[in-house]
Amino acid sequence: MAPGLPTAMDRPHFIGIGGAGMSGIAKILAQRGARVAGSDSRESATAESLRALGATVHIGHAAAHLADDSTCVVVSSAIRDDNPELVRAAELGVPVVHRSDALASLMGGLRAIAVAGTHGKTTTTSMLAVALTELGLDPSYAIGGDLEGPGTNARHGEGDIFVAEADESDRSFQKYDPEVAIVLNVELDHHANYASMDEIYDSFETFVGKVVPGGTLVISADQAGAVELTSRLRDLSTLKIVTYGDSPTADVRVHKITPRGLTSEVTVLLDGRYLTFTVSVPGSHYAHNAVAALAAGVALGIPAHNLASALGKYTGVKRRLQLKGEVNGVQVIDSYAHHPTEMTADLAAMRGAAADARLLVVFQPHLFSRTQELGAEMGQALALADASVVLDIYPAREDPIPGITSALIIDAARTAGADVTPVADKATVPEVIAGMAKQGDLVLTMGAGDVTDLGPQILARLSN
Repeated sequence: MAPGLPTAMDRPHFIGIGGAGMSGIAKILAQRGARVAGSDSRESATAESLRALGATVHIGHAAAHLADDSTCVVVSSAIRDDNPELVRAAELGVPVVHRSDALASLMGGLRAIAVAGTHGKTTTTSMLAVALTELGLDPSYAIGGDLEGPGTNARHGEGDIFVAEADESDRSFQKYDPEVAIVLNVELDHHANYASMDEIYDSFETFVGKVVPGGTLVISADQAGAVELTSRLRDLSTLKIVTYGDSPTADVRVHKITPRGLTSEVTVLLDGRYLTFTVSVPGSHYAHNAVAALAAGVALGIPAHNLASALGKYTGVKRRLQLKGEVNGVQVIDSYAHHPTEMTADLAAMRGAAADARLLVVFQPHLFSRTQELGAEMGQALALADASVVLDIYPAREDPIPGITSALIIDAARTAGADVTPVADKATVPEVIAGMAKQGDLVLTMGAGDVTDLGPQILARLSN
């Protein structure tokens, strides 16, 4: 049985409760019986889903939103010190708890699987959540995106397994003590928090070092950063390492990936036997995520053939190559990709799924720091599209950096031979795309910001 509610969490207040990570923790606490409250900058479907669970959600940030009897205030690294609710918490002496500590407390006493990596965390965590649920194991899970089936990013289950997306961006994944850790890949990102690859490796090594004695690390045998991390691991006496991938030395070897339109058929070699299953999203990177999920479940003692069948029930997660609709022969698909590796992978996946279609991309860069460091690579990735529209940078939690604009990406894309149209006014994008799109085209809205809102607007404009 799953444990109950941590005492310090019985009346939590979340600042930024609508965020992907924060809302998941809030939902689980509400389902465990906590009196949950919080605030967010705007109304959203997430806010409504929290209210449906009994949570109080305020729109806007104000000191008065924090109840005097709150037992803690939960924050993420994006919350600034001058937030009025955080200031009020200090005045009242209410303890401030980081999101990662709150999540760690929810995992206490359970068999935890923590999914880490620069890319693919949400998809892999989702695959595990769906498969374990399908097998009747009733897991708890906290994911950075909403599952297509259940339509939620978190759930309190009565089983003894907790599957969590482990965020490396602010080193918060170092707080967890999983029985199984997954490392999908290791690349330089989150430049405001990491100055070098050595810092990234050190951070991931600390994460792996928190695996409980006798636990398992599932790690890519192909991706260069993951291979380097494996070579750096020192104390392996209490850790079992299971590698997966195309490499002939992988413990779980990918034998073949066969594209089937917007799905893939995957065959792996595991313990001397071939196992074939279906992944309901296109692209080899998603197939590899499924193999990582398979290896993690086997590490918990779940029969591989049962897991393989259950993984076929996964139908996707919102914003991960999610089909938003089709009008007049034009399909609109949404992608969360915002790092060059992710962008390249998703564009290649769509090329493989619809080789004869023209691919039109609406790309919104995410963060000034990421654009400063990786803008050239983003532009090169866009060369895989037939034509692209590039928006202004979505700042999220960051202040502008002088001289850093979308022009860095646009110039690099044009140098790589890409057809790129800069658009400063996001509201005009549906009209721009309507002038470009023809029957049979694929339109991909891409980025981690509010570019996702454009999908329905583009469909509405195309219908006219």
